[in-house]
Amino acid sequence: MDRRVFLVLLLAGCADTSANAPFTTSPAPAAPPPGPAPAPAPPVAPPPAAASAQSFDAWLAAFKPKAVAAGLTPQLLDRELDGLTPDPKVVSLDGRQPEFSKPVGDYVKGVTSEDRVAVGRAKRQELAFLPNIESRYGVPRDILLAVWAMESAFGKIQGNFDVVRSMASLAADGRRRNWAEGELIAALKIIASGEDTRAQLRGSWAGAMGQTQFLPSNYLSTAVDWDGDGRRDIWGSDADSLASAANLLAKGGWRRGVGWAEEVILPAGFDYSLAEGPREVPSWWEAKGVRRADGLPWTAADAASPAGLILPAGAKGPAFLALPNHFAIRTYNNSTSYALGIGLLADQFGGGGPLIAAWPVEAPLSLADRMAAQIALSRLGFDPGPADGVVGAGTRKALRAWQQDRRLPADGYLSSDMVARLKAQAGIV
Repeated sequence: MDRRVFLVLLLAGCADTSANAPFTTSPAPAAPPPGPAPAPAPPVAPPPAAASAQSFDAWLAAFKPKAVAAGLTPQLLDRELDGLTPDPKVVSLDGRQPEFSKPVGDYVKGVTSEDRVAVGRAKRQELAFLPNIESRYGVPRDILLAVWAMESAFGKIQGNFDVVRSMASLAADGRRRNWAEGELIAALKIIASGEDTRAQLRGSWAGAMGQTQFLPSNYLSTAVDWDGDGRRDIWGSDADSLASAANLLAKGGWRRGVGWAEEVILPAGFDYSLAEGPREVPSWWEAKGVRRADGLPWTAADAASPAGLILPAGAKGPAFLALPNHFAIRTYNNSTSYALGIGLLADQFGGGGPLIAAWPVEAPLSLADRMAAQIALSRLGFDPGPADGVVGAGTRKALRAWQQDRRLPADGYLSSDMVARLKAQAGIV
């Protein structure tokens, strides 16, 4: 959920100046020559803005009965949606693929900057309500502070998009229609309840609201009035925001007393294809030569918990055994890098030190290279899914299978070297 840098699109339109043009008369058109009548001119497509408005209006007409069926009144729908127009910036941001993909090591270093760690440690001491939230929900205060830092820079960057308009724009665009319509209905239900007004529902372009960036559906089901003022204020109340985040993580499967991950050292000759594979208790991994990097023993709770191996930067970078709470963190953002950033930042808030293994020095991968690698895998018989430049689970699985076939370390990590090898074997120039 990185909403710190946005591509701003400036849309220019043509003003209608006909009202100011002088009235003139024109000669009558010449008579057509004898013969068959000319073929009718092909219909002229409406300008893109007009076509977009027509499409949006058609979607809106179809959406209103669904919203009524979900329990909203026609009066509220008319009041909030009549005259609404799509936000082109939201649609553009939703479809944008970044030109370059930041290496995970650079991402983590940015997440765990000295300034951010210092602010988090200060908040840890200042906020007297944190121990009670931790006791109630079982989620450590350092994890909550890390979520707060990552989602809104401790409440400073919350987004100022009209959530109703954003969700309507995404729904009308159609790429994620069912999801966006559900979130729009949730936003309208918040307004209908009287707890928050339309003007208060401000957030990111993707509809995430407040200091801990809740979607409208999460607000309805999970937000908490911790400070007891009668309103679940995730915009202005630090206490409500962090308690709501704790409740979300608890509902997402957070296990009280269990860690989120531990850095590990892998033995020589290790089978890297086990990454993102089985989830077994630490003793199962120890039998394969895997050891905690800090040399400490596992706690009883962690020793009894299933853990999966993750290699965020491949075989040349740090390795981790991800415990169940790693996956609970992904309630917020289903990204390994995001969950890793939250966990490592939390560790530093609590006084933890740096990792044992160093992150490899890498150049960012371009969108063209990521897509070329996916095309190459497909040509070579290893299906990564669509060639969209998104290096997700499907791409990593296909890459791992190709690496095994080529007798390479099967870590599933797409580096510049792997891109070059794939393009060469597939004959892509």
